[in-house]
Amino acid sequence: MRVPFTSMLVATLLLASPVKAKTPDEWVKLGARVHGDYGVFIPLGVRIGLDAMDRLKAKPRSLTVLYHDNPKVPCACFADGVDIATTASFGQRTIRLAPQAAPADQAAVIVIRPRKGGAGFRYTIPMSALAQLREFNQKLKPRQRHDAVMAAKALFTVEPAR
Repeated sequence: MRVPFTSMLVATLLLASPVKAKTPDEWVKLGARVHGDYGVFIPLGVRIGLDAMDRLKAKPRSLTVLYHDNPKVPCACFADGVDIATTASFGQRTIRLAPQAAPADQAAVIVIRPRKGGAGFRYTIPMSALAQLREFNQKLKPRQRHDAVMAAKALFTVEPAR
């Protein structure tokens, strides 16, 4: 079967362009498709990624992410949310796992800065936020998790990163 050139071109352009959600339902669908589920760590990563995009007036694929994991946290899924919000990726080497772990009292530390260099922001998710996140995960459905995480206070702090 021959595929017309125009169809191949359109498919290539669609696959090459960044996937971006616009509504909460689209974030839930995209997060579940990329990650396999939409637990609360994904929308928190999305929230952080969107915040960085806004603060840095960034376009897709223009940021780098350095993720400091804490091995005591059940998973590093915050990074998946940041990935889909910023379109950073391991393949493009725009997201990296830091060799240094996050401090014991922090679930994750995420440093996001412009790809071409310069100042960025350091996002810290305290271990104390995990109790609230766990409750959201246990009691709420995916769309409700998204809304709860987007509205919750004190899930992370942000400060300039030089």
